[in-house]
Amino acid sequence: MASGAEVSQHDWSECRIELPAPESWLVLDLATDTPRLWARTVAEDRIGAHTSADRRDALVEDVLWYWSTAIRQRAVCAALLAPADGPVLASCTVREVPFSQELLCLEALHRAVELAEGPFFGSSSISEVDLPVGSAVRVHRMEPGTPEAAGGEVIEGVAHYILPRLHPVVLEARLLWSSIGLGDELATVADALVESIRLV
Repeated sequence: MASGAEVSQHDWSECRIELPAPESWLVLDLATDTPRLWARTVAEDRIGAHTSADRRDALVEDVLWYWSTAIRQRAVCAALLAPADGPVLASCTVREVPFSQELLCLEALHRAVELAEGPFFGSSSISEVDLPVGSAVRVHRMEPGTPEAAGGEVIEGVAHYILPRLHPVVLEARLLWSSIGLGDELATVADALVESIRLV
């Protein structure tokens, strides 16, 4: 988020987050050494071995894509909103983001978020909120899908950039989705998720 940024060594042992309607979420196992085997087991458990191989394989590839993204971003926890009877609706990640010491101030963090390079679609909603874990800058906006995603895809999301009270770090808690019609509902989910974050 800033030039010359660096990532601190966090000094908590675990990041905990409560998921609403847990049966609809899939927590990604970021510690597995066999992600494809894990993803295949997950697919069979969630949609059943009796479903078509094509459908199971599609879910496996989706899960692996999100898993790889979370690993690449060094997420400390990640989950997918993935009802058993449908596709992945949204992804949630919590990660420590690169920062410079001047960003350990809500005003400077807010300014950095406002100046972040796009491209973004439409207007962004940026505000400051107070969470149990610390103060945060909340941003709700739409942007193009990642390069790996299908061409022309638009992603909507709510990200909270958090300054934990007890730790000199910047955390990003982000919920992303591509079903734009679910925006209001999922923005509410994003707010509930960050309210539940605890660092232990």
